[in-house]
Amino acid sequence: PMQEQEEEEEEEEITESALAEMSGRKRKLFELRLKMNQARKANHKAVVAEKKRAAAPEKESSGVNKKKFYEQLMASKAAELTAAGLDASKKYLLDSQEFAEKQYKKGEKKEASFGWDVFNQTSLYNAYEKRTENIPYTVEEYAASKAADPDFYNSANSLQYGQAAAAPAANVDKMVSELEDRRKKREEFSRRRKFYQEKDVDSINERNAHFNRKIERAYGTYTLEIKQNLERGTALPER
Repeated sequence: PMQEQEEEEEEEEITESALAEMSGRKRKLFELRLKMNQARKANHKAVVAEKKRAAAPEKESSGVNKKKFYEQLMASKAAELTAAGLDASKKYLLDSQEFAEKQYKKGEKKEASFGWDVFNQTSLYNAYEKRTENIPYTVEEYAASKAADPDFYNSANSLQYGQAAAAPAANVDKMVSELEDRRKKREEFSRRRKFYQEKDVDSINERNAHFNRKIERAYGTYTLEIKQNLERGTALPER
């Protein structure tokens, strides 16, 4: 109510100096009014929160366990598929077109760096950090290398080029093992390409599709018109 709000504003305007001038009974009465106002505010907040929880959907209610809601949702989808005579494991058949397109876009990767941008400073630094994290070293080894080379921090005017101390055999072995690991990873690496269902099928197996993509990259721009004529049928001779 407006009257209660005005009373609260008047009570807030009373300063500490005015409170000190009050007698004991008036101060006690004023403190009781403050406590009543605080209790009324807390009551109002609780009522509003309860009303929001009652009006909220079941899955948004804080009292409902998310895991239980998910299990109920999966069970209802499985019941719908069973009633339709479909496999209960294929729950994606009940998804709408908008939801399927949204999930499809989520799976798309961001465009990778192209051309010279692959070798920018950030990517080179990240690659260096990734390679060096697997090569352990100690502070003692660093101090020993620094003590063995009087010109450890070479500058542009340094005359010690090519005169650095020989690297220990253990460090050479570490470098060789790191290079071998990188070579094995390159051999085992195989990025799975995304399959586009809308694309025209022009191959009989995966090997043939890979060959067609190579041919398209090499000669696609030169054979585009011939391919279009064949698809339209205008390239065939008239009888």
